[in-house]
Amino acid sequence: MLTLLNQNPDTNRRRLLQAAGAGMLGISLPKILEAADNNFSDAPSATAKNVIFMHLFGGPSQLETFDLKPKAPSDIRGPYSPIACNTPELLICEHLPNIAKITDKITVVKTMTHDFNDHSGAGHYIQTGHRWHIPIGGGFNVTPQDWPAIGSVAKYFDQRRGLINAAPTYAVLPNALGSLQQKGDIARPGETAGWLGGAFEPIVTGIRKKSETDNPFWRECSDDELQFSIKGLTPQDGMTIGRFNSRAQLLDRINDQQRRLRELDRTSVFDKYRARALELVLSDKARDAFDVTQESANTRDAYGRHLYGQSALVARRLIEAGTRFVTVQYDCVDGYSWDSHRNSDDVRKYLLPTFDQAFAALIHDLEDRGLLDETLIVAMGEMGRTPKANNTWGRNHWSTLFPAVLAGGGIKRGFVYGETDKHAEYATAHPVSPEDMAATIFSALGINPSW
Repeated sequence: MLTLLNQNPDTNRRRLLQAAGAGMLGISLPKILEAADNNFSDAPSATAKNVIFMHLFGGPSQLETFDLKPKAPSDIRGPYSPIACNTPELLICEHLPNIAKITDKITVVKTMTHDFNDHSGAGHYIQTGHRWHIPIGGGFNVTPQDWPAIGSVAKYFDQRRGLINAAPTYAVLPNALGSLQQKGDIARPGETAGWLGGAFEPIVTGIRKKSETDNPFWRECSDDELQFSIKGLTPQDGMTIGRFNSRAQLLDRINDQQRRLRELDRTSVFDKYRARALELVLSDKARDAFDVTQESANTRDAYGRHLYGQSALVARRLIEAGTRFVTVQYDCVDGYSWDSHRNSDDVRKYLLPTFDQAFAALIHDLEDRGLLDETLIVAMGEMGRTPKANNTWGRNHWSTLFPAVLAGGGIKRGFVYGETDKHAEYATAHPVSPEDMAATIFSALGINPSW
């Protein structure tokens, strides 16, 4: 666990890291079930009720975001300059002006690191705290053997504690990762419940793009496009709540005998999942939370009318409604985006401005509503970029060093964690692994990583 939380100062970091590697994040489901049945008295004191995990898929460059090196050679330091911010020791990019104004409210971790230099595997790693079982280059898509996402584990422990929310416990916006990439035939790992089971899968919304080359993250979206409907649970035209409920009761009667013949464990999981789906369809509170058009025009403008900004706003609405964990995916719709091999043009024109606007607006909005102290926000990619640029001023994969930004939920304010060398190539102090970050998130939620 990182020493970023204002509470629990006596927690032994080494013990928690061992727990993250050999405990909850590294044992089988039966042992987790056994551990969860034990007393919860050794759980850390929660500093956050909720988490918003903002995944910038593709790997934002450390040298174009939060670790600029203006004294480095020209082929390393990049085309952008640092600007003044509210944290004296932080060099932040000139294209993040809104975040520069709120750095006194956030912590920047400069030294995230791992050796899984592959998008799918790295995305799995940072969203679960565990290495993917598929080797580098061995696959792209979700498998049943994937480790459960942090949100799925949080959902599991909420259920063990008997916590019931009117809103979904764990949600993914605006789409499953990969479904907006090019032809939409990729299902990236990391956000699913994996071997933990279907009862702990996230609720996933679905937003369509206009064409294969369209990128709704980079343009203003109409209200008609921004229907954050739950995939697989959108009622057909004319399907009223009463009719839906009647059909559900009829289906229960028809399947009653079949249920009796099913193996008990599988029946239990199926019924939990189906009951939760029906609850979401029938719950006004849950349905309204996904309706971004209920927000004022000023609030929506503050977040940005692009898909990323409106997704961040829906994340706030879900948290306000009672959701515990929301993942907001910034997908690589064009196949590159944050994966900036080709050049830095899209980074400057689209990626940095949309992230800057949405992230800063989210911090302001949560604080204004009194929700920031109880909501942990984590924004990060799955890797960084090579210090040395290529001939077209793009940068290649570099999982050895990349940044993360945290705020709220007991996190220190105006803090920079870790030190890097003169080229933003390696950590020189306090390297941070995905296991460290996962342990920090679990601890903030009051979940002991040793379970």
